[in-house]
Formats: sequence, C-alpha cells, structure tokens
Amino acid sequence: MPTVSVVVPTYNRARMLHRSVESVLAQTFEDFELIVVDDGSTDHTRNVTNSYDDDRLTYIRHETNRGASAARNTGIEHASGEYIAFLDSDDEWLPRKLERQVATLERRPPEWVAVYCGVEIADDAGVLTEFARAAGLCRLAETEGAEGGAELVKDVLLDRLHTSAGSTLLVKANVVDAIDGFDDSFQRFQDPEFLIRVLRQGKLAYVDETLVHRYDTGRPPASIIERSDRKYLAKFSDTVDALEHDGHDVRGVHHRFLAKFYFQDGQFREALRHTRRASVPGVRQFPGLLQAVVSGVTPSSP
Repeated sequence: MPTVSVVVPTYNRARMLHRSVESVLAQTFEDFELIVVDDGSTDHTRNVTNSYDDDRLTYIRHETNRGASAARNTGIEHASGEYIAFLDSDDEWLPRKLERQVATLERRPPEWVAVYCGVEIADDAGVLTEFARAAGLCRLAETEGAEGGAELVKDVLLDRLHTSAGSTLLVKANVVDAIDGFDDSFQRFQDPEFLIRVLRQGKLAYVDETLVHRYDTGRPPASIIERSDRKYLAKFSDTVDALEHDGHDVRGVHHRFLAKFYFQDGQFREALRHTRRASVPGVRQFPGLLQAVVSGVTPSSP
C-alpha cells in the first residue's frame, strides 16, 4: 500500500497533461500511486498516459463526461494510500511537494488531518507572472499560511483564504472517506466546499514554501459561476447567516467577486447589479477589479 494516492482528474487536456504527470513522477518522495481519471475526453489523453512506463501510474476512463468532482471521486474510490493528494491536470508540482507535506503531517498530532502549501501563478511558458499578482489574481498573501480547524471556515466563506485546494491539498484518506469525497453536483466552488467539510473534521496545516505552479487556463461564463455560488452559499446557509449576524458581510463579498467576473465578460448591466450589493473592496481587491473592467471593455485579440 503506497503512502500517498495522487488523484489527477482530466478532460481534453492532452496538450498539457504531460506537465502534471511528469511533475508527480519527479517527486523526491517516491512512495505514491498516481491515478489519472480521464473524464470522457475526446482527444488523445489515453495516448499521453500510455506513453509513461511507470507502474505507479494508473489510467481510468469515464465513458461520458461527468465533471471534475465525479472524476476525483472515481480516483478516491480506487485509492489505497494513507493520504490522498489532488492535482488539477493543468497545474504542476515542484519536486519536494509530497516530501514536505507528508513530513509536516507526520510531525503533527492526530487532529491535524490535511496540509496545503504555497502557490505561484505561471504562464504557459512557465514564467511566474508579476501582472497576475498586481491584478489581484493571486490573492494568497492576505491570509497565506493560515492554520487551524473549523475557525478557518469563516475565512474560506469570506474569500480570504485561498488554498488552491484542487492542486495543493493532501488529506488523510480516512477523513476523505468520512466526508464522502467531493460533492459532484457542483460545477464550481467544489474545492472550497470540500475544504470546509475537511476543516470540520480536523485541522489544516501549511508548508511555507512555493510547491505548486498554477496555470490559468480559463473559466466558465460568469452566469455559471453565479449559479454555483448560490448553491455554495445555500449549502452553508446556517454558517453564512451566523457570520453575517456577527457583522461579516459574506454575501456582499460574493457579490463583489461576481461583479468582477461579469465585468471581465463585458456584461456591465449584470456587473453593476452585483456591484450595488457588494461589500466595499479592500486595497488588495482594487487592482483586480480595475483589470476586470479593462478586460471587459478591451476587445480580445483575434
């Protein structure tokens, strides 16, 4: 039985999947299995995985596209490790990622059940983008390094704690089983939704190193994000109501980032509808909002 089961869901990303797979196979911590779940791809994803001669790699295919959460759950069902780690198929790990995270959890008492790490945004050339930081697209510094248990749920719901869980998180397998994996009814917000349920089981640790490169490969339309956001807030409505009773404008924060997405899409009427109900942005949010407005006004290059 391996110590770590690594689950990589993928859909039509044959062009970039090699980056993720190779970053796992290059880990200094070698006691792992790698489970790539192909969520009904129509490209040559199978050929990419077949090109690796490594007994630690397992390829599983969904015959139809069922979504990233369902793909992760399939990987979880086939996992046999003491820990389960997740990696999106467009991102990559640095070589010591598993080594540092496993060591961190093994040094902690049993109530520490999961660990994340530092993240940098990268472009397709692998160059870390200063513009992404300046535009507020990488907001981790606000609460980067936060550790704890259920008290961190507030920061997750207030959009203040960004763990990039889909590519950073390593969790004890018994905890993943206890919460029944991912909620596959979510198209977006599946990562923070999963993280909140993990935090209710135990404590989250942090490795203070950049161990993941995250690539921005696009997002769905703002309208889809809005529908998922409503579902996300409704699932935790009791907690949201309690936080708002204590003076935390959770829904206002969500209106603010929805406004940003609608601005990016050039849908200014919808953006202004959310802006009127949004909380006042902090200093760190202004560059991102400005960039969103500019990108919505400026036509994309052909």
